[in-house]
Amino acid sequence: QKGLGPSNIKKYLDLFGWEQKTGIDLPGEFKGFVPSPDWKKSVKNESWWDGDTYNLSIGQSDLRVTPMHVAVAYGAIANGGKLYQPQIVQKIIDGSPNDNTAQTIQEFTPKVMGQNFIDKENLKIVREGMFDGAQKSYGSSYMLHNLPVKVAAKTGTVEIGKEGHYNTWVSAFAPYEDPEIVLVITIEDVEGLRAATVPVAYDVLQYYFTRK
Repeated sequence: QKGLGPSNIKKYLDLFGWEQKTGIDLPGEFKGFVPSPDWKKSVKNESWWDGDTYNLSIGQSDLRVTPMHVAVAYGAIANGGKLYQPQIVQKIIDGSPNDNTAQTIQEFTPKVMGQNFIDKENLKIVREGMFDGAQKSYGSSYMLHNLPVKVAAKTGTVEIGKEGHYNTWVSAFAPYEDPEIVLVITIEDVEGLRAATVPVAYDVLQYYFTRK
């Protein structure tokens, strides 16, 4: 069948680094994993079916990534195509942060891991869809429409094999016109189909844009 298919899905997810560690300066990070027909045949001794492609396309089945992988990917979507390595430490100083005499021992500059690997027009379409998801009444993130800035967002609901329970996600960036924050929230083992993560995103973004 002509279409994106599992090979191209894997190709593009690998461009976002989902099968590698992000390189964040924290211990214990895991690599992601994107399944493929060859992997399923060799490990499970099973053929790949169209249903496997559908599951992969919506983040189900054997796909394994961390919230940090997702945040890095959405960062690239938000900024127009630059994939940054996440970092906790901005700089190391000798002295108190409130002391004007404190000396900078080491400063860490942002590291670009990739850029221009997705057509900018395609990224623009994704951003517009995320904008509608938060700003249009039919959107699953419509609760975010009345924040101090325009927000773009995408929710997700993951089946976990436990009847009536799900892992819920929301990924958002703001302000839409000139993004300065990407937010990824996941809550595991949520009972029932409900937007558990969106109210959390609302509170975080409300604080972020009004705390000044």
